[in-house]
Amino acid sequence: MTLPLNPLLARLHPYPFERWRELTAGITPNPALRPIGLGIGEPKHATPALIEDALVQALPTLSAYPATLGEPALREAIAGWVQRRYGVSVNPAGEVLPVNGSREALFALAQTVLDPTTPGSVVVCPNPFYQIYEGAALLGGADTFFAPSDPARNFATNWDAVPPEVWARTKLLYTCSPGNPTGAVMPLAEWHQLFELSDRHGFVIASDECYSEIYFRDEPPLGALQAAVALGRPDFRRLIALTSLSKRSNVPGLRSGFVAGDTRLIKAFLLYRTYHGSAMGGMVQRASIAAWNDEAHVVANRELYRAKFAQVTPVLAQVLDVALPDAAFYLWAGIRGPQGSDGRPDDIAWALGLLAQYNVQVLPGSLLARNAAGANPGAGRIRMALVAPVAECLEAAHRILSYTESLR
Repeated sequence: MTLPLNPLLARLHPYPFERWRELTAGITPNPALRPIGLGIGEPKHATPALIEDALVQALPTLSAYPATLGEPALREAIAGWVQRRYGVSVNPAGEVLPVNGSREALFALAQTVLDPTTPGSVVVCPNPFYQIYEGAALLGGADTFFAPSDPARNFATNWDAVPPEVWARTKLLYTCSPGNPTGAVMPLAEWHQLFELSDRHGFVIASDECYSEIYFRDEPPLGALQAAVALGRPDFRRLIALTSLSKRSNVPGLRSGFVAGDTRLIKAFLLYRTYHGSAMGGMVQRASIAAWNDEAHVVANRELYRAKFAQVTPVLAQVLDVALPDAAFYLWAGIRGPQGSDGRPDDIAWALGLLAQYNVQVLPGSLLARNAAGANPGAGRIRMALVAPVAECLEAAHRILSYTESLR
């Protein structure tokens, strides 16, 4: 007898890391070299003691069910951080909702926004992109449209290239700024364009901002709520910003973040989450309060990344097409080597060779994108997550240098 399953599951693509595991299954890395992983964007810096202490002190909260809305103190801490970081006032009672990490919320928001009874709905995504966007769209019963990117502008999305008939069917648009994998930050003019399109077509904008606190310029990245206020949209209509403590505070295992924006969307999202069983545990809430209320550990964390990128990027730039990004902890690098059928270097073969010969894991760029208009914008590139200690990242960079030179 056939097992009854949601047929939409068949539309999902393998997750990039699952696909990479399949591709590397037959590879034996060089045993003479210790393994170095630059593939997964999992922070490796130490978790601040103040967060660990708050978790321990909150042990008594295990005896009570948490509310999906979250403790008032947590929502107030989040609102306070938004005010300090962006100069934007949000109402902790109706414009803020704690979530179990931005990944969970990015997926669940689509299920709240999309109407599965209306065929032909579209979710617009950047390309390359974070794969949760696509999965959320497909399981919400929508089609995905991958907006073209411009390599000459650090892979900024070309929203002008989205056809009018696509915008007319769009219900949700995902943005990511600072971007994964490029590290690019969206300027105010781009937000102005997206807000005008949202007003014209009525779609919701979900702004993924989980890398907002790791940046390399003097000015911190512009946030969606900040852009909305600057452009005369203090009601945040059809806008939800999502962020997380994972990268900011080095607590990926805490699974803590928040969404903020349009009160109508927050109300609907709260209803969905009440049934979905997504309440944040009391211990996590108390630890999150401590994290959002402290900025010293964030500044120290950012300086660690700045020092690391300042040392590693010049080494890699000798043999790769790579430069310091605006923000985030990735290097999005063009490779050199044997070409594939599209005339660009074969990023998968290149990454497999690096693993086999030098025991360094990177993620092929083509796995982070989809073919659009006959080409994959990630082809010929790799993503490197500089999350390990500086000495380990430098060793990986010198191995990549040797590997690339051996291909000449």
